[in-house]
Amino acid sequence: MKKIKYILIVLSGALTLTSCDSSELELTNPNTLSPETFFKTETQVQSAVNASYANLQTRGLYGRNLFFAMDLMGHDALGNPQLEGNKKPFQDFSFNAGNDIIQYYWESCFTGISRANFVLDNEPKINALPNSVLSQEKKNKYLGEAHFLRAYYYFLLVRRFGDVPIYKTGTIVGNPRSPKTEVYALIEEDLVFASQNLLPKASEAVGRANKEAAYAQLGKVLLYQKKYNEALAALNNVTSYSLEDKGNFYNNFMEETEHGKESIFEIEFDEKNGTGDQWGAVGDSGGTGFDESTLRGQEYGNLSWYNVYPSDELLDSYEAGDNRFGDTFYVPGSSYLKGTKVMVASNFTTSAGIRRAGWKKYQNYYNREDEATRSSINFKVMRYADVLLMKAECENQRDGGSQTAAIAYIKEVRDRANLTTTIAPTKEAVFAAIVHERQVEFAGEQSRFDDLIRWGMASTVLQGTGFTAGKSELWPIPNRETSSNPNIKPSDNNPGY
Repeated sequence: MKKIKYILIVLSGALTLTSCDSSELELTNPNTLSPETFFKTETQVQSAVNASYANLQTRGLYGRNLFFAMDLMGHDALGNPQLEGNKKPFQDFSFNAGNDIIQYYWESCFTGISRANFVLDNEPKINALPNSVLSQEKKNKYLGEAHFLRAYYYFLLVRRFGDVPIYKTGTIVGNPRSPKTEVYALIEEDLVFASQNLLPKASEAVGRANKEAAYAQLGKVLLYQKKYNEALAALNNVTSYSLEDKGNFYNNFMEETEHGKESIFEIEFDEKNGTGDQWGAVGDSGGTGFDESTLRGQEYGNLSWYNVYPSDELLDSYEAGDNRFGDTFYVPGSSYLKGTKVMVASNFTTSAGIRRAGWKKYQNYYNREDEATRSSINFKVMRYADVLLMKAECENQRDGGSQTAAIAYIKEVRDRANLTTTIAPTKEAVFAAIVHERQVEFAGEQSRFDDLIRWGMASTVLQGTGFTAGKSELWPIPNRETSSNPNIKPSDNNPGY
């Protein structure tokens, strides 16, 4: 359920703001505002923070391109013949520095970082506000949100590009690439600040980053660096969450059950707030205008554009009796439209033949027959199942860790899936179980490729797909950056590009 009321203000000459997600949208555009008169009220502070959230909604990220690129690279999804030409290269790893999806991803992230820095650059103004205007607790939490969002954008960047420019303040000068170790250090620093200053779940409005989300994200960032003890310590601070009940796994992927007890952080969408700029140029990376819906439903829907379908390898990875299968995929015999209709084989027809299945996660077919190019279903960036499986991985991989404790975390996830758990208490067996559970639990949630990369398994699992070890792990720096930033030349690009 959408509950946040975001009040937006456009600051002429300094920053163009757009909404994140709300049930009631109130827009104020006083042309007399200037940078000198901004940050005088809580509304203005909140508006500046909201602007950084908004870039997560762009087509360069969760509005459209991110889920295509990640699901195709991880081979959770494969392209049907009608898949657009700029998306096909992510399935066979033939993308290059001229790919517009890579360009918009880069620009969306750095625009979001710039907006977070706009808030952080004005920390003295925010802290100078009288407590009667804005309490210190709220000052801290808004600054914490800016740190959280900057960290998240950099986490998106460092996984795709490795070394990237670091911007800790607003600037019009392009910086050179910094080593990814320094990027990760900034991400950690930002998330530690966020974890210490954000409000806890119980005190924060849904849709905004809270203390537990910061700890969860910090744990993931540390895990990616194989800092298992530190990661486990951060993840142990993620409290007040639990898995959706057995039989309610699909609650994670419907609009009416958003921000449920399992959801830690979501990317907000609500088409009622406006979609007039959904196909405008600024929607690719600018994060401006009314672009309050995601195209995920229409793009993946087997009754709609059906641009991608679940791979056979993914479908075959589910155990018999795993109730996640029926909540992740539509197959012939699946009911939809509030149980009034049933999928038949012809509903999965393409010019290449009939596919075995279509996607159910994040689809609106449960309550409507036509995706109509717009979806208000939020994306789950982090849910509690991820925390449990990361804790299992930390316990299994760290020196002196407990395989028994790791198995208990895995069992909690499998119990919800209606599966029994028999895992030998060895490091190898537990790791194999984690690999399997992450594949089936997070299918179509843009997790698989990054998991394979950090485990060093990509060249084996993706053999024959076009994946090239030493190259395909990273994307190239886009041409528009190397042609406009004097400190990053084409010769500075990632290996193989």
